[in-house]
Amino acid sequence: MSRLLRRTHLYLALFLAPWILMYAASTFVMNHRALFHPETPVPPPRFEVERTLSYPGEMADRATPEQIALQVLAALDLDGAHAVNRSSTSERVVLIRQHATAPRRITYTAGDNRIVVEKMVFSGTRFLEQMHRRRGYQHDYLLDDLWAVSVDLTIAALVLLALSGIWMWWELRITRRLGAIALSAGCLLFALFLAVL
Repeated sequence: MSRLLRRTHLYLALFLAPWILMYAASTFVMNHRALFHPETPVPPPRFEVERTLSYPGEMADRATPEQIALQVLAALDLDGAHAVNRSSTSERVVLIRQHATAPRRITYTAGDNRIVVEKMVFSGTRFLEQMHRRRGYQHDYLLDDLWAVSVDLTIAALVLLALSGIWMWWELRITRRLGAIALSAGCLLFALFLAVL
């Protein structure tokens, strides 16, 4: 049992290294936002026009902003996870096509069937925050679901890493006293924060 736990602990930690490093870096960026964004409030992301074109087809009568967004994304060959701006109407639809490194803002204007595609200027800190907050299962796209599954597996594996670490500490008699102090101190500090924050 001990050998299996040690091997599981080892290989899980190696497999999860990219996720853990990404969450660690993004949490640091969010916790110390003033270091990376000294301006208050934080300026909105910058976009650069990538292309402007006319919508090649016709929109369905009385199409909702979401239906228009889906048609526009299909025409641009950019189908995927997106969010439609709350102020969008059937006359003007603004949507954000999500992407890890290059999100796009797409604006469709019904009056002249015009589409403007703008690409977000890459920012390392914004990228880390977006990846930290990215969640799944709310979009009907396989890749987004796979990302959500990987996050769930990371959560389960982190719990397993903590529990297997406790098991290994208890097995090594020489570490029990210092380990008990470390575990108790961590639990007490966490409980203190819960009580006073």
